[in-house]
Amino acid sequence: MTLRSSLRRRIGIAVALSLAALGVGAGVAAASNVVVGLSDTGEVTVPTWLYLATGGGVVGAAAVLTMLVTDRTVLDDYHGRSLGFPSETLLRAGSLLLGAVGVVGLLFALAVGVAGPQGIGLTSATVLLTFVGVRALLTMVAYGVGNPWRAINPWRRIAAVLPSRNEPYPERLGSWPAVGGLLLFVWLEVVAPLSSAPRMLVAVLLGYTAVTLAAAASFSPEEWFRRGDPLSVWFRLYGAVAPIQRTDDGLEFRFPAARLTDGDVVTDRSAVAFVLALVWELTYNGFVVTPPGAATVEFFVGLGLPAELVYLALLVAGFAGFWRVYWFAASRSRERAETYLSRRYLAVRFAPPLLAIAAGYHFAHYVGFTIALWPQLLDTLVAPLAPDPNPTQLALTSWFGYVEIAGILLGHVLAVWVAHAVSFELFPGKLQAIRSQYPFVAVMVFFTMLSLYLVSLPTASPPYVPA
Repeated sequence: MTLRSSLRRRIGIAVALSLAALGVGAGVAAASNVVVGLSDTGEVTVPTWLYLATGGGVVGAAAVLTMLVTDRTVLDDYHGRSLGFPSETLLRAGSLLLGAVGVVGLLFALAVGVAGPQGIGLTSATVLLTFVGVRALLTMVAYGVGNPWRAINPWRRIAAVLPSRNEPYPERLGSWPAVGGLLLFVWLEVVAPLSSAPRMLVAVLLGYTAVTLAAAASFSPEEWFRRGDPLSVWFRLYGAVAPIQRTDDGLEFRFPAARLTDGDVVTDRSAVAFVLALVWELTYNGFVVTPPGAATVEFFVGLGLPAELVYLALLVAGFAGFWRVYWFAASRSRERAETYLSRRYLAVRFAPPLLAIAAGYHFAHYVGFTIALWPQLLDTLVAPLAPDPNPTQLALTSWFGYVEIAGILLGHVLAVWVAHAVSFELFPGKLQAIRSQYPFVAVMVFFTMLSLYLVSLPTASPPYVPA
């Protein structure tokens, strides 16, 4: 049996295990999207402990199977193979077209948010364009196909024609402004009625516009949108999972997630923090709409704390918990590998595989939401000022929960494979490379079981949040 056929057989076994896990998770629905207020109910038809153990077991089994692949030629062939498509003229034309669409789309969202219908978010083109078009669909395009945000980004287009002082970007800032901005957006999604008050959403968009353009004018737009802007960093990192990558010469086609082994995807602690924030924000959004999340919020509000402060504290505390768990895993990895490489370096190099986990969980969290609301988005774009008061919403089939769970499991299995490839790039010894993966695989199993648990729970609107 050749190395490649052996690899295909092992991947097939991992996929079969994933399908077996789906079989015991029948009837599970994805957590609903907080900002729009959809509520789905989830129900697990087998004991919860068996459902979670099976999901965690899939990731563990996938890790064992990938560790059997120790031939560096096979690993290099998967992550190093690419197909170039040099066409700078086509890319430039496409960039101009998408840039025009982005600027027009921003102006359209601001105008309709002010002049359009108020009070019912599902009839507002501004709300649907923001959360269905960008938050959900465009993000799925970024990690499923390729990142279009660099060309679409309207704030980048506006900043390019404004004067800039081109001051050096402080290295100590790194991507921390993007981390703070992402957590702020997640908090506002929960506590502010952005989905039912389009004018409030417009106010948030205007505030973001002012901050973004001011920062881009202080530093160079290129530097700010590469490191400090939360939306740009969001799409850049999710785009690293995609099979289509942009290069200086044009487009490059690679195997899915192969880009995650490159050393320039995550380069410092602040970028690690942003990756962890991507994983946590989806977990947080799933948690606050479940019975345990609602009970936690109600408990602290019952002690006399403001609900907004409780939601903020849970967001920050959960992120801090993910941060500590990940860095503990990096420390343990260094000990297991008995290497001179620093904990910080290992944490940076093993962070990109988590983007596959974030992509899988994002898909599970938003694919049903996008399908259900897609007709409403089209209707409001056609008639933004006088939309149908009873818009069409597609109903999902009873088996759609399989699709959502598959997204979570496949994202985690892919992350295990990428982490395996990274370890063989870092360490010369096979046993050393394999041992270095153990703590990070344990973290991935933990993330898997936590994600599947939240997906299995019934959902409702978060308590004390204005409708």
